[in-house]
Amino acid sequence: MENKPLVAIVGRPNVGKSTLFNRLVGRRLAIVEDRPGVTRDRLYASCEWNGREFTLIDTGGLGAATEEGLARAVEQQARLAISEADVIVFLVDGRSGVTGADAEVADLLRRSKKPVLLVVNKLDNPKQEAQAVEFYSLGLGEPLALSALNGLNTGDLLDKIVALLPATAPTPQEEEAIRVAIIGRPNVGKSSLVNAILGSERVVTSPVPGTTRDAVDTPFTFEGHRLVLVDTAGLRRSAKIKEATEYYSALRTHRAIESCDIAVLVLDGPEGVCEQDQRIAGYAHEAGRGLIIVANKWDLMRLPPNELKVYQEEMQRKLSFCAYAPVLLVSALTGRQVGRLLETILEVQESQSHVIPPEDLAALLTDLLTFTPPPQVHGQATRLYALKQTATKPPRFSLIASRPEAVHFSYLRRVENRIRELYPYRGTPIKVTAVPKN
Repeated sequence: MENKPLVAIVGRPNVGKSTLFNRLVGRRLAIVEDRPGVTRDRLYASCEWNGREFTLIDTGGLGAATEEGLARAVEQQARLAISEADVIVFLVDGRSGVTGADAEVADLLRRSKKPVLLVVNKLDNPKQEAQAVEFYSLGLGEPLALSALNGLNTGDLLDKIVALLPATAPTPQEEEAIRVAIIGRPNVGKSSLVNAILGSERVVTSPVPGTTRDAVDTPFTFEGHRLVLVDTAGLRRSAKIKEATEYYSALRTHRAIESCDIAVLVLDGPEGVCEQDQRIAGYAHEAGRGLIIVANKWDLMRLPPNELKVYQEEMQRKLSFCAYAPVLLVSALTGRQVGRLLETILEVQESQSHVIPPEDLAALLTDLLTFTPPPQVHGQATRLYALKQTATKPPRFSLIASRPEAVHFSYLRRVENRIRELYPYRGTPIKVTAVPKN
C-alpha cells in the first residue's frame, strides 16, 4: 500500500484493538463498542511518528468468535493482515490476564517469523503496570503496558514500532488516487463486487445482511491509474437503524460518500430500484460526487429484449434526477461487466475534471439568449452578463446576472441542459448558480 511499511494490530476479540487503532491514527476511524466481534474487515490508515510514515491495520478478533461461517472469514482476514505486515502489535487484555486464546495467537505469531510487539492493554494507570509481568509466559519478549483508552504509554509504543520498521526507499511523486465508494443497501453484493474488481477475497463477504460495518479502503492500480476502493456498510432507512454499531456504520458510509470522487451505487438487479436506492443515489447527487449505477446479480436475470427494455425504462424513470449516471448490468459472481465498470470509473473521472473553454460558454449564453428570453421580475428583464466555469470535481458554473435572486431554478436547469449539450459530463452532476456582477 503506497510503499509504506505495514503494522497490524492483532489479538483475540474485545481486547481494545479498535480503540488502540483510533488512538494511534488520531481520529475515530474504527467502530468501538464494548462487545466482541464488532470489527470484521481489515481497516487501513496512515500514521506518522517522528518523521516515519507507516500504514496501520486494524483487524477482527482471532479465535473465540460465535458466528461460525462468518467467524472463519473474519479470522482469515486477520491472518491475511499478519502475512502482509512488516510489524505486528499483539494486543492482550491486562485485566483478564493470560487466556488460552492469547496463547494460541502467540503461537501463530511466533510461527509467522515477523517482528512482534507484545502490548498489554487496559492498564489505566502506572500502578497497574506490574500486572503486565504475567504475559512474559507467552514467550514474545518484554510486554509493554498501556491504556488505549486514555493514551498511557502509547508514545512509547509508537517509538518501538518505528524502531522496527524496515528502511524505505524514496518514491517518486504519483498522481492522486481516485477514491471510489461502493454504496448501497445491505446485502446487494457490495463486498462481492469489490472482490470481483480486485480478483481476490480482499474483504469479508457473507449472505448475512450487514456483514460490512466500517468503510474499508483498498488501494489498487488499473491501467496505470491509482484507485482506492471504499467498501461501505449498507444503508438502511433511518427508522430501521436500531443498534449503535449500525448507526455509526451508517455515519461512516455518509462520510465515505462525502470524501470520495466517485460513488458506485450497487442495486439488487432482480429487485430493481427501490425507494432506499433512490435515497442513497440522492446522497451522492447532493454531495456532487461522480455516480455510476450498477444493477448487480445479473446472472439471476433472464429477460427477453422487450422485458429488458421495460426494466431499463423503469430504472431511468425512478432515477431521473441523476440521468447523467451510466447504468451497468453486472454480475459480481461471474465477473460480467466488471472490467467495463473500471473503464467507466476512469471515464467519469475524466468527465469530472473537464473544463469547457470560456469562448464556448460565451457562445452558449449568446445562443441561449437568442431563443430563451432572460427571466423577468415585475416586467423588467434580468440582464445576464456571462457564464463562467468556476470549479471541477464537481463542475460548477456561475451565471453572472444583474439580479441573481430573480433567476428561477428552472432557468438554471435550462442552462445546465445546454451545458450538457456542449459536453455531457457523463457520470457527474453539475451545478449552475446565479451570482451578482462584481
